[in-house]
Amino acid sequence: MISRLLVANRGEIARRVFATCRTLGVETVAVHSDADAAEPFVAEADHAVRLPGAAPAETYLRVELILDAARRSGADAVHPGYGFLAENAEFAAAVTDAGLTWVGPPAKVIAAMGDKLAAKALLAEAGVPMLPSWTDIDEVTDFPVLVKASAGGGGRGMRIVSDAAGLAEAVASARREAAAAFGDGTVFIERYVERGRHVEVQIFGDTHGTVAALGVRECSIQRRHQKIVEEAPGVVPAELREHLHEAAVAAGRAVDYVGAGTVEFLLAPTGEFYFLEMNTRLQVEHPVTELITPVGLDLVRLQLLVAEGAPLPEHARYPAARGYAIEVRLCAEEPAQGWRPSTGTLHRFDVPGVDREFGWLHRSGLRLDSGVVAGSVVGVHYDSLLAKLIAVAPTRSEAARALSGALARAELHGVATNRDLLVRVLRSPEFAAGEIDTGFLDRHPEVFVPLLPADQLPLTALAAALAGAAQRRATAPVLGGLPSGWRNVPAVPQVTRFAGPDGDEIEVRYRLDRTGGLADWSSTSTAAVEGSSDQPTATGPAGALTVALVEAAPGRVVLDVGGVRRAYRVHRVGSAVFVDGPDGAASLTELPRFPLPTAELAAGSLLAPLPGSVARVHVEVGQQVAAGDLLLTLEAMKLEHPVLAPADGVVAALPAPAGGQVRTGAVLAVIES
Repeated sequence: MISRLLVANRGEIARRVFATCRTLGVETVAVHSDADAAEPFVAEADHAVRLPGAAPAETYLRVELILDAARRSGADAVHPGYGFLAENAEFAAAVTDAGLTWVGPPAKVIAAMGDKLAAKALLAEAGVPMLPSWTDIDEVTDFPVLVKASAGGGGRGMRIVSDAAGLAEAVASARREAAAAFGDGTVFIERYVERGRHVEVQIFGDTHGTVAALGVRECSIQRRHQKIVEEAPGVVPAELREHLHEAAVAAGRAVDYVGAGTVEFLLAPTGEFYFLEMNTRLQVEHPVTELITPVGLDLVRLQLLVAEGAPLPEHARYPAARGYAIEVRLCAEEPAQGWRPSTGTLHRFDVPGVDREFGWLHRSGLRLDSGVVAGSVVGVHYDSLLAKLIAVAPTRSEAARALSGALARAELHGVATNRDLLVRVLRSPEFAAGEIDTGFLDRHPEVFVPLLPADQLPLTALAAALAGAAQRRATAPVLGGLPSGWRNVPAVPQVTRFAGPDGDEIEVRYRLDRTGGLADWSSTSTAAVEGSSDQPTATGPAGALTVALVEAAPGRVVLDVGGVRRAYRVHRVGSAVFVDGPDGAASLTELPRFPLPTAELAAGSLLAPLPGSVARVHVEVGQQVAAGDLLLTLEAMKLEHPVLAPADGVVAALPAPAGGQVRTGAVLAVIES
């Protein structure tokens, strides 16, 4: 029996495993980097061991440090979570060699499936259908193809290549990214099926020879080859679902599989399916499988029972499905900016209507599996995943509506997220009709548009200005009861300026009457983009809307707009102002009335969009470049981010060398036109 379990991971999956351990009476041990010392998973563990450093290569990828932590904490078992060392056969062998219980498949199975090329050959013999693949780029003649990391998943080390010219660089880039994420840079090339769907089968095996299929999941909506929306039982016909179950079980039996695993398939438009890979671990999207089982399967509990040698329970071998579950991955990133990761402090994290965290629901509702709480710091060292929100309902449409509604009302302050994109995907007619595949986001640019309509931004800025005035009156040391901006001759409006979400400067002018009511208002915006005329454009002039002030408090403003009341929730942190309104949310920055002078940047300066390290510099000073040329590659959040030339020109300076660390706003290159 396992009595004290160490989770060799962090964030959401560590919290998920700890939640099950608490119900079973198993003590828990967390390991944490210096960057994670204050995170929730560390506080929730019974014991915690520091791993000195911050980067994964210094901490969570160090086998000897994990084993030392297990020894010092008295742990008798290790759960790898997902990512990091979860599919590392050497780690699994080292854990068992140390006399500890390994919560996962045997090392030999991980090794067999970890070498994806060898796995394809082995499972092909078992009758599982395969796509053609290559390891030598000179042998590739048919395009498009997909470059894939052999040692891991999660979209890292994947590149779509449309022609031979880009293949060599794609392979080199994929190798670097795979090495950084998994410690193994081996990649291979596979035929790419356009408009294919990503479906997978959850399997479970025990040490008594049982391998069972626990259902199909649909995971086709992806960004950067990483899933962001997952469903169960999926929009897959019942007959095809049975064939997928049979192929997945055959794959599991071919390797004597033990524990939780997932067999992933590519479903072609013709209805044929092909083996992609077997993930020898628990998947990020496992909650959708748990939530549609009427008996309330806990896959982590099953992992622990099987690791202890128990047979898979009878009710878990052929679980019936009830209802429909959809999960979204809420990530700290900006989809419209090339999925650029976002870092900073999460000042508020509030999702309304959550019925359960990390557990099964007896009926319809919302489940939240989160790695963060308000106050968590999102850094550059780890994955951008913040949380998973899952809805379960009798039908797919009901689940999508409940999930999108909760997301739209959530207060997510401090870092940019993909929330708006997820809501638009869930509400799109194509998603509702089940018209989805791995190229969904490429074909639907409309889902990248923020929820807040541009014509509603003036009202949002007005609400922010009025809330700021109310806060100043509430904290005024004297005469706090006077209306904001009171004058004997109230002819001059009050002015508040904000930096908008797109870099615009928004100026709000308003005047309150002697009773505190809104007498007049206007809003203008100046686009802060190169080449603009710098002339302010009216976006909400006085008189365009009949607006009355109903209530103004530091955290809440209610406006009557054309006879319809609209409530805005306002949260201020320093100069940052977060406004959540009926149409969407906006993050504004209040600008000082008298800004201090700053150093002027050289024309053509390209600034770092986030902190990270310069992985490679692809150009030299004096080199001519064309718009769109690759200049540098930044590495942050375990992914590579290209820095491209914005226009034709000459490289005048490269102040950031390869291997160097940069902060947000640092000059990476200067391009002279």
